[in-house]
Amino acid sequence: MALAAYLRECGYAVLETDNPAEARTLLEAGTKADVAFIDLEATGQIDGFGLAHWIRKTRPDLKVLLTSGVRRAAETAGDLCEQGPHLAKPYEHRDLEAQIRRLLAR
Repeated sequence: MALAAYLRECGYAVLETDNPAEARTLLEAGTKADVAFIDLEATGQIDGFGLAHWIRKTRPDLKVLLTSGVRRAAETAGDLCEQGPHLAKPYEHRDLEAQIRRLLAR
């Protein structure tokens, strides 16, 4: 993915998953992560909203950054990410990197 490659070029270690359930499995296994970047439109056993809710309950140390191309979902996302902002699609890769940098600086 172009976004993951860009973030790696910026110096971040990036783990990618195909769906929210796979991300949850990695996190349940103790995978270290500082920021979870979640597409709210992702589907599967659990969706992006479900993953964000699970992280807030079980991994309060993990900062959450959400994105969505659906305006309503992007607006609702603000309620799920006290520790981080949300980005409405489309966004520039450099804007995402700036958001991540700000989250990690907190």
